[in-house]
Amino acid sequence: MLVFLLVFVVILGLLATVHWYVWRRLVRDVTARGSVARRLGTVAAFVLPALSIAALVSARAGAPFWLQQVVAWPGYLWLALLLYVTLALVVGEAVRPLLRRALEGRAAAQATPAQAPAEPLSQTPDPVPATVPPSVPAPPPAAPAPAAPADSGEDANVAGATAVSRRLFVSRVVGGAAAAAAVGTVGYGTYGVLRGPRVKRVTVPLAKVPRAVHGYRIAVVSDIHIGPILGRAHTQRIVDTINSTQPDLIAVVGDLVDGSVENLGAAAEPLAQLRARHGSFFVTGNHEYFSGADAWVDHVRELGLRPLRNARTEIAAGFDLAGVDDIAGESEGQGPDFAAALGDRDRARAAVLLAHQPVVIHDAVRHGVDLQLSGHTHGGQLWPGNYLAELANPTVAGLERYGDTQLYVSRGAGAWGPPVRVGAPSDITIVELASRQA
Repeated sequence: MLVFLLVFVVILGLLATVHWYVWRRLVRDVTARGSVARRLGTVAAFVLPALSIAALVSARAGAPFWLQQVVAWPGYLWLALLLYVTLALVVGEAVRPLLRRALEGRAAAQATPAQAPAEPLSQTPDPVPATVPPSVPAPPPAAPAPAAPADSGEDANVAGATAVSRRLFVSRVVGGAAAAAAVGTVGYGTYGVLRGPRVKRVTVPLAKVPRAVHGYRIAVVSDIHIGPILGRAHTQRIVDTINSTQPDLIAVVGDLVDGSVENLGAAAEPLAQLRARHGSFFVTGNHEYFSGADAWVDHVRELGLRPLRNARTEIAAGFDLAGVDDIAGESEGQGPDFAAALGDRDRARAAVLLAHQPVVIHDAVRHGVDLQLSGHTHGGQLWPGNYLAELANPTVAGLERYGDTQLYVSRGAGAWGPPVRVGAPSDITIVELASRQA
């Protein structure tokens, strides 16, 4: 409990620091004190993080589903915007001095050199003509003109105002560019999620599959994340895309939902329309255990999917298909059991394993699995999140080999948290098995 509290305080402090920095650069530095714009920006600096926290905790706090939907869009989108506006502003810190110097150089080049003062007129009186009678006095010399008042104070004020104006201009240019870059990035990433996943095709040669299996197509879909943002229309797009590929088998490898059957059961109903020659199969992901895994397993079974909970089935084409529960289920006594799923099988037959998280690949290798199909990573979802994902997963996306076992990791068809993907487009993968006997 103490460790959790410490982590929470650290995260809260980091968020507060980042929000202060963004407020300073996008509000304080570009608006006048007491202006309406500054007041609105300051209010937003408090409201937006509050909405983000509400979006993150509302489901676990048992908030009504309608309230979860209300706070989800602004709360999660602000997290994505915060990431990219912060990155853009940090880059802008290097641009600021360069832009300021460029403006100063331009101002100096355009300044007009001061003109030299005019030659003063001689004030020596003309000699008195000899014809002037001595009794007439000579005119007195002209008094010198009074000196002009000094204007150094006025010049200093003008120079100071110019410097302030230049700093304000630089702040507005850098801040505006950072905000525009963040909005454009998040907008395009949101469009990619709402448009739906694209189909990828990967050929995987397996030594043990017979000639009859050559060209066998498995549609792999993971991380659909039906929830307060991505609902029934999202599910329908995915189902239509899968069916358009006419696969032989469909594998749903976890993180189907972010919520209870009560709230999201109707949004998952399009899954009943999935069509494949050898059926549709499902294994749990970590988010199922946040949402009531047993209830969801029962619900997807009603929709026509076959759950593989530490179990195996023989596919008529000539290989074994196995599935294990996600490691998040260990807290409920429902974690992966490789012995139950693979322990007594005929190792002369090829085995394809459905497991949500790539980290179980080493267990798969020990049990002689030929191909493991996983998800979970989202490919990082939001760049540079892929570098963090690499720290926690052996493979973030794509196909890699571990000994005699191959691992394919899908980037997933949906999104968790912000409905945004940057540098990690969503996908549904058609894995085509290739026989070396063909």
